[in-house]
Amino acid sequence: MDSIPRKRPKSETRTPKRNPKSSSSPIRSMLEPPQSFFPSKQEFFRLLKVLLVACVVAFTCNFLAKSLNSNPAKSFCDSNFDSTDSDLDFCEPCPINGECYQGKLKCNLGYQKQRNLCVEDGEINESTKKLVGYFERKVCEAYAHNECYGTGAIWVPENDVWEELRSNSFLNNLDESAYNFLKGKAVEGVTELLEKRTKSNGIDELKCPESVARSYKPLTCRMRQWLLRHILIISSACAMLVGSAVLRRKIQRKRYFSRRVEELYDQVCDFLEENAVASNSADTSNCEPWVIASWLRDYLLLPRERRDPLLWLKVEELIKEDSRIDQCPKVVKGEQKVVYEWQVEGSLSLSKLKKQRETQKKVRKSIGSSTSLQENYNRRIAETSS
Repeated sequence: MDSIPRKRPKSETRTPKRNPKSSSSPIRSMLEPPQSFFPSKQEFFRLLKVLLVACVVAFTCNFLAKSLNSNPAKSFCDSNFDSTDSDLDFCEPCPINGECYQGKLKCNLGYQKQRNLCVEDGEINESTKKLVGYFERKVCEAYAHNECYGTGAIWVPENDVWEELRSNSFLNNLDESAYNFLKGKAVEGVTELLEKRTKSNGIDELKCPESVARSYKPLTCRMRQWLLRHILIISSACAMLVGSAVLRRKIQRKRYFSRRVEELYDQVCDFLEENAVASNSADTSNCEPWVIASWLRDYLLLPRERRDPLLWLKVEELIKEDSRIDQCPKVVKGEQKVVYEWQVEGSLSLSKLKKQRETQKKVRKSIGSSTSLQENYNRRIAETSS
């Protein structure tokens, strides 16, 4: 039992492990700053207090330096005091539109103090513009009514307008001095804008200029006056337009008339030529080589063209001058008629003949119907007479 050796426990045989943190601790201690490097809260607040006090001291010193270096404020020289160059070192001259007394500035009525100057009051300017606009509207509307409708006055009394303004405007809220000042400003503007005259009794009257009154006239009135001023030019232009239109219409009608006469003449020649060819052919042995002029006229002319005898008269003149057409009287069904006959031998082209055969058939049917009507009429007359 004693000879058997004892096994050593694992805890005794285990070798101690190395701590990795123990090896890096010297390096970390070298990189991190010490705790005494950063100031504490108390030290930080002390630093802020020092900086604030330094800023206040610097601002105060700067202000004192500027105030010591700058000149002291000067008072204004009295308005009734004749100052010299030596006096200007102790006081400033009184500005325009202001009164100075005991070094104080008081601006005149209608002006406001702005630093060392007296500038115009904006409300006064607006009120003056309103008054001038009211004068313009009142006087120019009266002038426009007189020019357009004959009612209204050309010259309007100035006092009447002021009385109307005094009773029906904001002027009631002003005292007498403010009213007089505003009235003086408005009178200056009205005098520049409107025409003014003084009658023998001392009454001032106002008149609107023509250039300004034009905008107050209605559109219809302006158009009527423009027409009256340019009546000669307008009437001449209208006469020229009407004359040119009539002349153009006559030229067009004359061209149409000449073209239509030539067209009818060509149709007569074509029809007579085709009729002559058809009468010479073996198929139409019953066809006469001549054509009654009145029947041909009624066939070719339109109903509205039959009312103009001059049209067919011109066609007959061309037919008389044509040597290819023979015009002679002939008794047809007991009546004397004028007939046309084609005298030139020859034939039409087949294409032209085919195109116009249908027209020729229609003419023959109409001629046949008219001859049958004539025969029946003659037969009835013969029966009644027997």
